Amino acid sequence: MAEFIAFDTTAEVNGQTILSVLDGMPGFETTARKILKDHGIDAPTPDSWYPQQSWLDAFKHIALKVGDAVLTNIGKKIPENAEWPPHVNSIVTALESIDIAYHMNHKAKGKILFDPATGAVGDGIGSYKYELLAENSVKMTCKNPYPCSFDRGILKAIAEKFKPLGYKLAFKENVAKSCRKQGDHYCTYLITWNKISRSDLKPF
Repeated sequence: MAEFIAFDTTAEVNGQTILSVLDGMPGFETTARKILKDHGIDAPTPDSWYPQQSWLDAFKHIALKVGDAVLTNIGKKIPENAEWPPHVNSIVTALESIDIAYHMNHKAKGKILFDPATGAVGDGIGSYKYELLAENSVKMTCKNPYPCSFDRGILKAIAEKFKPLGYKLAFKENVAKSCRKQGDHYCTYLITWNKISRSDLKPF
């Protein structure tokens, strides 16, 4: 499964999430709006829905024109723009809820892919699989059509936002030696957090 190709041609993404593109390109908002418009997303609004493939095409354009670093920065803005489940209050619940949040912000065949009444998650856009390895270690498996650099930004921003006070993060990519950039089906990331020790503190 290559990057930038929607799993379901009916998949849609909400405008609130798309607005992260503008936040992720500070100083280049005009360029960002033009790229979105060139791919059929003209003046996105938070409550509207747009074809996921159009957004993926815009992502690909940005990657080719500006570079992966911008996609990572856009990913870092997702936690600020996307709708999140109300129970998120720790690094564990935050990482665990990514898949639910992902489905809350997407549709397929005209239906939002998460039902809060039943907890059911629909198909058509892939997933963010969460696995708790230890009380301070999580493996995330990203099997979706978005670029690796975008997911990297999302995971790092969420982990940094919700990590316990006095802890530092360690982030390791492609621990399963699989990468969508190389045409594989998924990417894996290992996220750990440990207490900051005296040796980690820099002198004034």
